[in-house]
Amino acid sequence: MASNLKQIHSKLQRSFAGNKQETTALLAQAKLALIEAGLLIPVGDHREQDLIYARDILEIGAFWSIRIQDVPAFDRYFAQLQAFYIDCATVLPPSPRQYPLQGLNLIRLLTQNRISDFHTVLESLPPETLQENQFIRHPVNLERWLMEGSYSKVWNAREEAPAAEYRFFVDSLMGTIRNEIASCEEAAYNSLPMADAQTLLFFNNQQDLMQFTQATMD
Repeated sequence: MASNLKQIHSKLQRSFAGNKQETTALLAQAKLALIEAGLLIPVGDHREQDLIYARDILEIGAFWSIRIQDVPAFDRYFAQLQAFYIDCATVLPPSPRQYPLQGLNLIRLLTQNRISDFHTVLESLPPETLQENQFIRHPVNLERWLMEGSYSKVWNAREEAPAAEYRFFVDSLMGTIRNEIASCEEAAYNSLPMADAQTLLFFNNQQDLMQFTQATMD
């Protein structure tokens, strides 16, 4: 089983690195192998290397879920990873993907307006990471700017994201912000020039503005 898991892990790593669509099928195969090995939710004694393979597979699954815009799958992978990040913390070396994924989860909570859960997660992290770790600092700044109403900073943060996957959730945040701004504009103005609306709603062109307007009317 260890040899089979190593082969599956290797194929998955190559496919993910190449951003190949076969990654989805390989993830399904890999998760089945983890279930058969008792590693999807590790209980009992396992080889350290097998635990690392399992953690890597779930981390790739979480990142891949964002790439294909499957947020419920991201939530499932992230929940499964907690057994490795918390329960196995004393037996496994730190994962370089842990903080990037924790940062993604924090932004996910912001998109759901789960501010209380957001702060609960922050309290569980080492205090120095809030400013020193770029993957955690990014959502911390986003939350502060949202509370301040500094929406232009949220918009600019898309280009400053520490990983490409972060842009997906920042775009989701911008969708919520645009809906809020549009509601305020509707109450405040009888009419508004297209150029002004485009600027206020952070669109790069009038075509995107028209698509947004049509979508809100449907």
